[in-house]
Amino acid sequence: MSLRESSPDESQGAFSEVFEECPNCERETPHDVRVRIRTESPASEFAMFSREPYRVTECRDCGRTEKVRMNNV
Repeated sequence: MSLRESSPDESQGAFSEVFEECPNCERETPHDVRVRIRTESPASEFAMFSREPYRVTECRDCGRTEKVRMNNV
């Protein structure tokens, strides 16, 4: 994985372009990387307590998206 500086794309919420191995492309490709807060509990009364940060990567070549819970990294 290598980090290359790029200008942020406000519409996508991307903050960096990272070159990572893509299983679909079978090579290192540019990925948009961002952190998203996701609600894990479907019950609305507990939703405010069940938000977790996720690292979301999207391959710029094939569009494959991967979401990894940050607590599990």
